[in-house]
Amino acid sequence: MKEILYVEVPTPDTGAVRNWLQVDFAPGNGEKLLTPEGFRLRNPGVSVTESIPDELSIFVWSVQRTTYLKVFRWADKPFANERQILQRLTTGIRSRFPHSYPQPPEIDAQKSIFAELEPYYPLTVKYFQKMPNGEYDLKRAYWWEQRWREGVRNPQQPRQVLFSGQGEEGNESPNLQYDLIYIGGALGSIHAALMAKLGYKVLLVERLPFGRMNREWNISRDEIQSLVNLGLLTSAELESIIAREYKDGFNKFFDANNPSGLKAPILHTPTVLNIALDSDKLLQVCGEKLKGAGGDIWDETEFIRADISDAQVSITVKHLPSGNEQEVSGRLLVDAMGTASPIAWQLNGGRAFDSVCPTVGAVIENGFEHGVWDVQYGDVLYSHGDISRSRQLIWELFPGVEEELTIYLFHYHEVNGENPGSLLEMYEDFFMILPEYRRCDMDKLVWKKPTFGYIPGHFSVSNRDRTIAFDRLIAIGDAASLQSPLIFTGFGSLVRNLERLTTLLNTALKHNLLSFQYLNQIRAYQSNVSVTWLFSKGMMVPTGKFIPPQRVNSMLNTFFGLLADEPPEVVDNFMKDRCDWLTFNRLALKAARKNPALLLWIWQMAGLKDLLRWFGNYFNFGRHALISLLLSRWFSDFLKSSQSWLEPRYPGLWLQLLTINYGISTGKPQRHNQVVKVNSKAVTQIGH
Repeated sequence: MKEILYVEVPTPDTGAVRNWLQVDFAPGNGEKLLTPEGFRLRNPGVSVTESIPDELSIFVWSVQRTTYLKVFRWADKPFANERQILQRLTTGIRSRFPHSYPQPPEIDAQKSIFAELEPYYPLTVKYFQKMPNGEYDLKRAYWWEQRWREGVRNPQQPRQVLFSGQGEEGNESPNLQYDLIYIGGALGSIHAALMAKLGYKVLLVERLPFGRMNREWNISRDEIQSLVNLGLLTSAELESIIAREYKDGFNKFFDANNPSGLKAPILHTPTVLNIALDSDKLLQVCGEKLKGAGGDIWDETEFIRADISDAQVSITVKHLPSGNEQEVSGRLLVDAMGTASPIAWQLNGGRAFDSVCPTVGAVIENGFEHGVWDVQYGDVLYSHGDISRSRQLIWELFPGVEEELTIYLFHYHEVNGENPGSLLEMYEDFFMILPEYRRCDMDKLVWKKPTFGYIPGHFSVSNRDRTIAFDRLIAIGDAASLQSPLIFTGFGSLVRNLERLTTLLNTALKHNLLSFQYLNQIRAYQSNVSVTWLFSKGMMVPTGKFIPPQRVNSMLNTFFGLLADEPPEVVDNFMKDRCDWLTFNRLALKAARKNPALLLWIWQMAGLKDLLRWFGNYFNFGRHALISLLLSRWFSDFLKSSQSWLEPRYPGLWLQLLTINYGISTGKPQRHNQVVKVNSKAVTQIGH
């Protein structure tokens, strides 16, 4: 028996596909013998032996809320007109069951969102109804998807929210209220609390009730320690927000349909995302630190617009419960609104984001039977099937307090107007296929809260090809596409770069370097991260295209199989964006030897244009490695010795040199990075 065809049919209606095969499909020759899941095609004109019949077996099955079809040949030699039969079958099934990218229906805001969405997403409505605040959270997911779709479909003419005004350059407004105004209270609250502790007068504006999160946060201990090193948390406070520290994290991708050489063992990553944080408590602590330092929090308040002059930035916000609008002014506006940020779309037009990970999931208090999962372990990256409706679905599972499990389902996705990526479709998948991933009775699970969002990515060719600033405005976190291309966590990327962003922003504020030319330098660009975006591009199924269902899993198993043979420190560095030039090239060459078709596969999925863009990344990566080699031994010491005279005389040059220093010291594999520290004593007087 030999498999001669394997295709994915992008529909959850497996019965319709089976009916089409049995009733409508005409193979052209041979005798159709119906089976429960398809049919056998027998050649009646040829005598057969009982052991090896001259037949084709065609059948379908369902997993991951989609349909798969395989054709097997029983005999050693080809069936009569076999190629034509397979071509007719493939063409017919593609025509009858094409790609479909459904969008959420328009709803009546005056009616229950449960009633409005139930005909389209019955499982999503059923299980959101079992969650505390489920109606509010489902409205939030619907709103976020609608906002995302609006940005994707109108990239060239985004909604304008930034307006330039006139003012006398260099003169601060006498009624200036704040130094820093943050819009977005998740990642924004961490950075805002740190800047408030440095002495700045800070306002945090949050659309949700403060402290509510759509996601949970996982990180490693060496990374979260930076919050202690920077003075934001004490060691005791850090331990109090750690909900769970597990022993090991697993990375495994489905390989049942891969060639034998492209099957990979489990990759163990015991120090990657192995700390589960109590995100609500972390936000509460940051909020208390912010208020304790004289800052303010306006929650349930929506950003409307910003008017920027030479002297200040004035923002208009609306308090959602009352509907009252208010204007407030400051020296600098910080956009921390994530992928829904209208500011990011306005600044970057058609290239606000190149990719996105639509992500859904939930925190489950309990309900899994004993033995289904050991809470001492996590799933970092896991797939249990091949491509499903133009997506390679990937799971994550992180243990929390006691029996709590946080489970995510996501996929890497190109930003496409026809197919923006749907949270609600993903949620319907999540609730349907969760028992396929981890055995459970869905109706016995106790749901604590949903977790969802769009995690963005930008394929940077250089450190200046994406705008993250405007005069008196800067973006951080997901609004600046600050993420890891592999584990995609914006939280981890922000924490890794928190000292860098804080030091540079403090320097700009201290010297009033708040124009675009200075603020646009304050970013967390890493050449070793930018060069790995091709890895995530290879996990995106191009909109409208059919590729072999096992293709993405084959690519993932190729590379993760190599990592499984590497020492733990190499794996840890790669997963935490600390891969150096030599290691990257060594692993790339090993991957090419193991799977020579890899580059061709990426070409087919990424296209020539993006492949050429990547070669620009690779050139910059090599150039940056050379510059780092030349500067790393002496540049930091030079800055320390010259700070006293260089910074006050040439503050703009000092900021640029600091930026270069962080560029060469960030992302090094397992070395203590020597950087110029914030002179906090000089900062405490600013803003008061």
